Amino acid sequence: MMAKDTFLNRKITLNLKGELFDLSKPCVMGILNLTPDSFYSESRNRSVDEALRRAETCLTEGAAFIDIGAYSSRPGAADVSTDEELARIIPVISAISERFPAAKLSIDTFRAKVAEESIAAGAHIINDISAGNMDEAMFETIAALNVPYIIMHMQGTPQTMQKDPVYTNVGLEVVDYFSDKVRTLKNMGVADLILDPGFGFAKTTDHNYQLLNDMGNLDIFELPVLVGFSRKSMIYKFLGITPETALNGTTVLNTLALQKGAAILRVHDVRAAAECIALVEKMQQQ
Repeated sequence: MMAKDTFLNRKITLNLKGELFDLSKPCVMGILNLTPDSFYSESRNRSVDEALRRAETCLTEGAAFIDIGAYSSRPGAADVSTDEELARIIPVISAISERFPAAKLSIDTFRAKVAEESIAAGAHIINDISAGNMDEAMFETIAALNVPYIIMHMQGTPQTMQKDPVYTNVGLEVVDYFSDKVRTLKNMGVADLILDPGFGFAKTTDHNYQLLNDMGNLDIFELPVLVGFSRKSMIYKFLGITPETALNGTTVLNTLALQKGAAILRVHDVRAAAECIALVEKMQQQ
């Protein structure tokens, strides 16, 4: 099913601190890593100045959002303390907000304290890989902050998720997982939810491609869907290449996801993703 069909009943606005953002057309979320151990070495930013240059690149190339993360979620990643995560992320939020006041900032964190302090520092969205499972205070914090909340599907933690993921039917199990989360959050008054199926998180290569094939199952929620394939192992391991040479594969999967209704492409390569969206939209207009 094409995106133009699946968007008919889907929620298409986000409230970003009083400003309504239109999601009726797909958009790009540029990744800004503040971790020294991200799986894609070229995405690492080690200083505020590097982060500002990366933010400028994302915005210039067409990113609607910049997703800032200070805790690597790659399989087996080292744990980082809350204080260290905050020390990495807050100065960057402040610097980007000052240099680029119109920038819309998403914060990739599973910690309620980091979420709260990041929003206070100028961020707009919280992107939680654990969907509240790794901090019991997260849901209440999001409800109190009244900000858009991205919830991702994952089994376990980044340290354990790839040890032996097992599903009977990954597509249906992801829907079941989101059903409880969405119900709970809506009952708590959280108005703006975005679903991330969690490609590459607690899933084998076959699980990832089955989940992509079944992505239309998520239409039942009538919520925006974010996908993150960018240079992941589901591409480079399957093709026998490296993250550095996985842009073409990323674009192919982004194209397929757009045709299945994806609203946000979370990527390292903003220009390529923006071009992908433009071409898919052109095709759908015919």
